[in-house]
Amino acid sequence: MNFPLYIAKRYLFSKSSNNTINIITLIATIGVVVGTLALFIVLSGFSGLRTFSIGLINTFDPDIKITSVKGKSFKFNSTIQTILDNQKGIASYSKVIEERAFFEFNKKTHVAYIKGVDTNFTHVNRIDTTVYVGTWLDEKIPLGVVIGNGISNTLSVGIFNFLEPLKIYVPKPGKGYITNPINAFNKINTQPIGIFALTDEIDKKFTFTSLELAQELLSYGPGKISGIEIRATNYNKRNLLTTELKNKLGKEFKVETSEQLNAVFYKMLNTENLVSYLIFTLVLIIALFNVIGAIIMMILDKRDNLKTLYSVGATIKDIKRIFIFQGFLLSVFGLFIGLTSGIILILLQKKYQLFMITQSLPYPVELTFLNVITVIITILVLGFLASQIASSRISKKLVE
Repeated sequence: MNFPLYIAKRYLFSKSSNNTINIITLIATIGVVVGTLALFIVLSGFSGLRTFSIGLINTFDPDIKITSVKGKSFKFNSTIQTILDNQKGIASYSKVIEERAFFEFNKKTHVAYIKGVDTNFTHVNRIDTTVYVGTWLDEKIPLGVVIGNGISNTLSVGIFNFLEPLKIYVPKPGKGYITNPINAFNKINTQPIGIFALTDEIDKKFTFTSLELAQELLSYGPGKISGIEIRATNYNKRNLLTTELKNKLGKEFKVETSEQLNAVFYKMLNTENLVSYLIFTLVLIIALFNVIGAIIMMILDKRDNLKTLYSVGATIKDIKRIFIFQGFLLSVFGLFIGLTSGIILILLQKKYQLFMITQSLPYPVELTFLNVITVIITILVLGFLASQIASSRISKKLVE
């Protein structure tokens, strides 16, 4: 058996004659356990929030979106249709129109976006599943619109209100100054038939209409749209599909994945995750100072024993390795207890929803292999460094 490891285990698991050292060792172990538990829970919580937030984004945004490089709109012609119909990897696509508009209802106003969609939109996007009052767009109701919950609250508008229409205005296309404000806008009277709720930002920003109604409002000709939204057959191969579409469509079109459409959001998520990891790693470093203190106290307590070991042939290097192993084993023990407790707590949260954000929304957590490995490596590296620092106190002068 490895001699330093054997002695280290004896020192770690046997009580010292000095009760103060036992208490310091216990405090050091608890510090590692709590630090490990906190780090793992924070990482799992951020993983859950990331998955939850991306799920919300994917509910609204497509896997891939095609827009024009120049201008807000382009003509959907037979060439584009042939490319999309023959492209492998596309499960479905939808033509859309997005434009900023002015909304008015019962003397209340709001500025938001209209999004005209075709009948294939629900095969690309799952926003229809977020309609909690009324129904999704219906071809039988040509003037029907689905509004966000935020717009509904701002304008105090409900669904199927036949006494007062929801008026939508957009500026008429043209050049030069507006000489007559009355004739400067296109207007349509619409009937809200559904209200959706996703996020505060989206709920206040979008109102869905049929593609034909949006074309009429914006004075677009047949086939003129502002974008094409695509659902990929394989979500993990979107980058390859994006590259192929760019090559086929040419430089006139911009082809972006959902990550590229929300680049700022993804960057913010990654930054928050990194900052949280660094903060709790700092907490762990502070906790591991207790490990250093416990080992140093053990060295002083076992000074007579160390002299004996040195006299019978143990080298200074061997004696240092004893306390390196002791500190490392203490860290491993705390890691095992803390990580096991963390995994159990995460599993309980996922199954029994112990902690709630709202009455109906549990705090999202996710158990991932990456988080487990990250915590293990962090604790082992910091524990080893703490042991090295503490064992460096041992010198020939100490044991002679």
